[in-house]
Amino acid sequence: MSRETVGDALSVRLHAAEAAIDQALVETALLAAMLPTARAQAYLSAVAGQKAFDGAAASIGALASARSHLVDTHRTLAALARRLGLQTLAVGPLDKPDDHPPVGDDPPGGRVVPRAAPVVNETLPFTP
Repeated sequence: MSRETVGDALSVRLHAAEAAIDQALVETALLAAMLPTARAQAYLSAVAGQKAFDGAAASIGALASARSHLVDTHRTLAALARRLGLQTLAVGPLDKPDDHPPVGDDPPGGRVVPRAAPVVNETLPFTP
């Protein structure tokens, strides 16, 4: 198996993991947002729902921490890809914060920036 093939497979898994954590954060935040309304609609005291709210809030904190660790993993893998000469793997389907101009399909102002070849995000950290 070539390094490019391994890198491609890792990239797919990394983006899937990032999307899964983001989706879990969305769902958990929606649950936490719904709890006070559900408690009030069920005519329960604030005491009755506090433990559930604490659990949902703790889950959001844990997911945010997990997301942070995964972002660190992403940066580490991107730096490794650069060191191994696999720069094209450093290009993801989404704009990175320092991409100028954005490389995605919907940059600010709605103007699409056409690309003839993969664009390497030169802002990624480089570790020799």
